[in-house]
Amino acid sequence: MSDTLAIGVDHGYAAMKSAHVSFPTGLVEYEHEPYTQQDVLEYNGKFYVVGSGRQPLQKDKTLTDDYYLLTLAAVAKELACRKADATASVHLAAGLPLTGFGRDKKKFRAYLLRDGRPVFFRFEGIAYTVRITEVSLFPQGYAAVLTQPELLNEPSVILADVGGWTVDLMRLDNRIPNAATCRSLELGMIRCLDEIAEQVRRSLGLSMTAAQIESVLRNDASSVDGRAREIIQREADAYAHRLLSAIMESGLDIRAMPAVFLGGGAALLKRHVRASDGLCRPVILDDVCLNAKGYERLAGLLPRGAGHG
Repeated sequence: MSDTLAIGVDHGYAAMKSAHVSFPTGLVEYEHEPYTQQDVLEYNGKFYVVGSGRQPLQKDKTLTDDYYLLTLAAVAKELACRKADATASVHLAAGLPLTGFGRDKKKFRAYLLRDGRPVFFRFEGIAYTVRITEVSLFPQGYAAVLTQPELLNEPSVILADVGGWTVDLMRLDNRIPNAATCRSLELGMIRCLDEIAEQVRRSLGLSMTAAQIESVLRNDASSVDGRAREIIQREADAYAHRLLSAIMESGLDIRAMPAVFLGGGAALLKRHVRASDGLCRPVILDDVCLNAKGYERLAGLLPRGAGHG
């Protein structure tokens, strides 16, 4: 195998991210080869189509092989983006919320590392031989903000990682995470999208998909009914205000210091969390791959063999 490659992977509830790729966490198993090779993973004699929809909520991602299979797909996609060899030795860099970091890191590391032997699989018709030689784990959110050195000059900064199911909070004081301030709120974008869909259904009798709602929030859905657009934007504003209130109720004063919003939810809500509201001093990091990039960067700084998180 070639030299070891550091690859960062962000295992979200709604989406998997690497440094260059983001795709939904849907995973559908087939007994026989599907009609297309697009997004098809073949592993241990079974076929899986990845990226269609999202996973059912798994608070413990190690209970099934789903997130391991999604990791293999993410690694394959990232290797293809880099035009790297399909036979690769990988230092996998991933993350966990700081609230459960010490509790979960040993189990999650073992889940991803397995026995460190080469893994043989096919993705989109290409045969891969990947050996995950090391797994390093880092606090999510914190790893991402380390890629933005200008934010670290503030004496205190609030981080809000708006994911699919949870919003993970922490405060940095002089660049150091304050463990006593860490919170995980079940107010992620899945909750927001579901509530918007329900309001559209009640008001207009329309059953809109999450993809349609997300496209409106990104302001790129010209075919969506204008009345539905108004409801979506109104409900997104209401959700953003509920989120800001929940952060305040957690003991983090978003009026007193900058609040950095990142993750997939931040990209969708960037127009709804505004400094002009007078409720906070927001900094929106809308690169959904930022956590994965942060993990990868930190893994590259570790001495060889230091893979225990």
